[in-house]
Amino acid sequence: MSSKQQHVSKWVVCMTASFLLSALPLTIRAQESANPPSSTAPDNSAHNKNHSTTADQQKEGSSDREITQKIRQAVMADKSLSTYGHNVKIITQNGSVTLKGPVHSDDEKEKIASAAASVVGADKVTNQITVKQ
Repeated sequence: MSSKQQHVSKWVVCMTASFLLSALPLTIRAQESANPPSSTAPDNSAHNKNHSTTADQQKEGSSDREITQKIRQAVMADKSLSTYGHNVKIITQNGSVTLKGPVHSDDEKEKIASAAASVVGADKVTNQITVKQ
């Protein structure tokens, strides 16, 4: 490739990159106007601030992790649960389980609590799941 061809090639690359970069803000603004940010808070964010047991308190002990894993597998295997149901927080501390998060119905709330109770026993499950209204 001659020196002139290389120069033209570099010029084409620079111009293409310049065009793409100049169009990016327009694309972002168009997406923002099509999907304006929601002014409503997530379903349970206000409630999370008041809870004493949170997901970051999950212990790293192998037995607590195994309990959480077994419950999560049971919850995920139940295809009748909604996405909310599949995403409840499961917090295990010293063999005791706390369940948190919103679900769509009392039936979902009970199914998840039952899945947890089948792993650790009903006496070791604290059900703080809320039904979304």
